[in-house]
Amino acid sequence: MTAREALRNQLERGIADLRLTLPDEAVARLLDYRELLERWNAAYNLTAIRDDREMVARHLLDSLTIVPYVQGRSLADLGTGPGLPGIPLAIAEPAREVLMVDSNGKKVRFLREAIRSLKLGNARALQCRVEEVEGTFECITARAFASLADMLRWGGHLLAPDGVWLAMKGKHPDDELSGVPEGFRVEAIHTLAVPGVEGERHLVVVRRAA
Repeated sequence: MTAREALRNQLERGIADLRLTLPDEAVARLLDYRELLERWNAAYNLTAIRDDREMVARHLLDSLTIVPYVQGRSLADLGTGPGLPGIPLAIAEPAREVLMVDSNGKKVRFLREAIRSLKLGNARALQCRVEEVEGTFECITARAFASLADMLRWGGHLLAPDGVWLAMKGKHPDDELSGVPEGFRVEAIHTLAVPGVEGERHLVVVRRAA
């Protein structure tokens, strides 16, 4: 078995454990993305995770755990870094428009190359600060980006009236809940189980207050 076949088996088992149904070409494109990230990482230091299997678990499967909670036809991934969870989400749902935002130039250069080489016609990358992004989105994602208070203060204007904000966290964010700005409410906090990843993972679901 080749190294790629072993990683494919790991990824397919994880997707099955998450009970997800993805497009036919999704697994191959996710593995292509991982390989591209690995190549660029050698020169650009885009992620601290360098082990192949850890990349599959901590980047690909971790991103895919939130697929059941994503809604709408437009998504903005704020502080996306090397495209997490934005690129896996764009691969998982080709009909959804995905905008990935980061202020780091080398990460956005990588994103644009990934979008080009993976032929992700539904994805765009934007280099700017979150506060400068224009428009509204039906879904917003943020992974290890900032506190709930900061992310909503910087990017709250981007959430459509009926939209949902999905904040990916490690430990349960008890200490952040009191900082949620006026005009927003925490609708739910889900415990996530990522195949192959130990430690706490939580998803905070935020909507506009009625």
